[in-house]
Amino acid sequence: MLNKIIKISFSVVGGITGFTLTNTILSLSNAQTGLMIQITMIILSAIFCGVLFYLAGDKTIELVTAVFDKTEKIVQNLSLYELAISSIGSIVGLIIANLIVIPIKNIAIIGLPLALFANVFFACIFFSIGLVVGKRNDSIIDSSKFAKNTAGSFSGKKLLDTCTIIDGRILDIVRTGCIDGNLIVPDFVLEELRLIADSSDSLKRAKGKRGLDILNILQKEFADIVSVKEFEGIEGNQVDDKLLKAAKKINSTVITIDMNLNKVASVHGVKVLNINDLSNAVKPVALPGDEMKIQVVKDGKEPGQGLGYLEDGTMIVVENGKNYIGQSISVTVTSHLQTSAGRMIFAKPN
Repeated sequence: MLNKIIKISFSVVGGITGFTLTNTILSLSNAQTGLMIQITMIILSAIFCGVLFYLAGDKTIELVTAVFDKTEKIVQNLSLYELAISSIGSIVGLIIANLIVIPIKNIAIIGLPLALFANVFFACIFFSIGLVVGKRNDSIIDSSKFAKNTAGSFSGKKLLDTCTIIDGRILDIVRTGCIDGNLIVPDFVLEELRLIADSSDSLKRAKGKRGLDILNILQKEFADIVSVKEFEGIEGNQVDDKLLKAAKKINSTVITIDMNLNKVASVHGVKVLNINDLSNAVKPVALPGDEMKIQVVKDGKEPGQGLGYLEDGTMIVVENGKNYIGQSISVTVTSHLQTSAGRMIFAKPN
């Protein structure tokens, strides 16, 4: 119904355009033709232009819809600062355009179309200029903020990778309020989650659905800081490659639990927050000489070793502990090893 109304409106505009154009041409040409012939020409021109505009209505509606959709996506991906600078650019462009068209807007027939074209052209050009300036200044502002932050601060934009969302601990971390700034889920990460959720493998499918559920909860509870962002022009065969390129493009931190991605990001100069590192950092510290009670559950890789675990999953390697398998014993910590993959404590029986 709406499309039909728009096409009829186009037809009316076309008829008026045909009428005005033909009438103006006849008036300027001083053609020695009869009144009936002039009226017939004007009516035929109005009908022809009306039909032409009506037929062009479909394509025009499609074009306008596509332009609005594209504009909406662009605006959604802009920060408030970028949008403000771009809007100022458009206003400046319109002012310049109207100053330029003052001498030509009164020219018959072509004056109004030229004025309209100049306004649209200069508004678009200066909007683009404002967008470029806004993005550049926004990056400078982000960089200056980043430079002021300490090594342990993670304010600003942060990109979430697929495994982090599936892992789910990011939800609890955000709830604590210890991470500020915006959490961004790139469109290609969301697509990978969807593909995993649609997998024929039941285990993968369960992980994918869990990830989508976690993301849904994040968006509901933290709608002001969690968003899905479409990245255009980001090329790469792997999602991790695209993620690093996107992080460099918007000068953001990547949140992950993937050790390999962590290492590659360091090579590319991308700042990373590894949730495993964060998890290990808040675990109780076991210092040499501390005593604890554990149950030795199996033998270790080296001869005579026994293995036990703390409640948080930390592995305890007990020297000469093989003989105590199945028993709860008191041990003394001799040393510990800390990595992003986890923590390992070495001890000996008391």
